[in-house]
Amino acid sequence: MTGRYTVLTGGVGGAKLVDGLYRLLPANSLTAIVNAGDDFRHFGLPISPDIDTLLYTLSEKSNQALGWGREGETWSFMEAVRSLGGKDWFNLGDGDLALHIIRGVALGAGETLSAVTARFASAWQLALAVLPMTDDAVATWVESDEGRLPFQRYFVERQCQPKVKSVSFDGAATARPAPGVIEAIRSADAVLIAPSNPWLSVDPILSIPGIRDALVGCVGPVIAVSPLVEGKAVKGPTAKLMGELGLAISNDAIADHYGDILNGLIVHNDDPASDRVAVARTDTMMRNPTDRERVARAALEFAKKLRK
Repeated sequence: MTGRYTVLTGGVGGAKLVDGLYRLLPANSLTAIVNAGDDFRHFGLPISPDIDTLLYTLSEKSNQALGWGREGETWSFMEAVRSLGGKDWFNLGDGDLALHIIRGVALGAGETLSAVTARFASAWQLALAVLPMTDDAVATWVESDEGRLPFQRYFVERQCQPKVKSVSFDGAATARPAPGVIEAIRSADAVLIAPSNPWLSVDPILSIPGIRDALVGCVGPVIAVSPLVEGKAVKGPTAKLMGELGLAISNDAIADHYGDILNGLIVHNDDPASDRVAVARTDTMMRNPTDRERVARAALEFAKKLRK
């Protein structure tokens, strides 16, 4: 496969697609634009969950059993926190802690999130661009039947149990795309939207002024991989959230949500699909590296077809 490709991503499912693309494409031909709406401070440290999940996945450091964090992690820090009566709803492993401390020192010295992220990717010899959606502070909030909750409180502490009424992104209106984001979209032979949660992982990216317009006007097709498999979410609260927002749990609803930015949708095997955009089909389950490559290859071949 040749050309330049950009993928919008967040969460574990998104990281799996990026990993598949990374395995297939030539070095330095892929750009990942990553959700940073999940970012927050915990114990005074800046945590970037989606960026770190992607870095761990691509560098083969991700914890396969947990689905998040680092492989071979130890938990002495959290044990010490509990012994002191500290809050333990968000786990920070000892190895993971190093990433957040180094990031905190760098940000405190005036570096941007995109610069720090690029440095981490380089340290682990990753041959792609990993760009946060913005260097500015943007925070995802969930309006729920338990009140307004910051994303990590909803997602981790409350395990997505509250009923969602709406989702908002504080700071997005005045945020600017991180350096390289708009250029990566405009110049791509195709832009792929990972099977991340459209409302919680992709919408924060689209909320940054200029990004949606760049997608509408980009030269290559924009293709989304549906996060639904047989009417259910593979992982996370996508289907639950869609129902709570009054939406049909369907690929039609996914296509309608992305609207005019979307040229194509990849759906799981024989799942019902929207007729408002071009559709391609494959087994979208990504259980292992071979599966990831299969879905990535289907996306790249679909992009090539739509470019003709």
